[in-house]
Amino acid sequence: MEIREQLVRYYRWLRQYGNNDSHSGNASVRDGDRFWITPTGACADTLTVNDLVACSVARGCGGGASLDGPLHQQVYQRNPAVTAVLHSHGPYTVAATLNGETFSPVDFEGQLYFPQVPVITIPYADYVAQAPAAVSAMLQSHRITVVRGHGVYAAGETLNLAYKWTCSLELSTKTAFIARQMGRI
Repeated sequence: MEIREQLVRYYRWLRQYGNNDSHSGNASVRDGDRFWITPTGACADTLTVNDLVACSVARGCGGGASLDGPLHQQVYQRNPAVTAVLHSHGPYTVAATLNGETFSPVDFEGQLYFPQVPVITIPYADYVAQAPAAVSAMLQSHRITVVRGHGVYAAGETLNLAYKWTCSLELSTKTAFIARQMGRI
C-alpha cells in the first residue's frame, strides 16, 4: 500500500475506534525531505489521498494544510528517525490529564510502553504560537505527549507505531478510570 493510502487508513482508524470525532485531529507521514499531512478541517469519513497536502520538512506547508502543520514539521526536523505523527483527542486521555499532571499508566502495557506520559499546559489562546516548539521538544525524548485539554501527539518510526502508542495510551487511561470507579486504585 502506498504511503499516502496508509496515512488515510490510519487517520480513519483514529475516528473509527473513538480517538477522534469526524473532523478532529490530524496526521502526517514523512517521505524523504517532504511529508504529507491531512488538510485543515479534514473529515476522516470522506478523506482521500488526493486531499492530503504536501509539505517540505525544511520550508513547511502551503495553503490548506492542517493548523498543526508547523508542529509536524518541527517534530520531523528535531527527530529524523520519526516518519509519522498522529494527533488525536482520545476522551479518556484528555479527561485523565486535565489536571495537567504527568500520567502514569497502571496497566502492564502502558507501563511497558511509557511509564510516564508528560502533559504540556499551553493556554488555548497561545496554542498556535507555542505548541510546535513545546510538543516537538517533548517528542524528542518521549513517544507520546498530551497537550492539556486538547489531545495526544504520538511520534513513531512508522505509522503503525504512532498508532500503537495512541491506542495504548487511550486504553491505559480508560483502564485507570475503570479501576478508580471500582475502587481498585
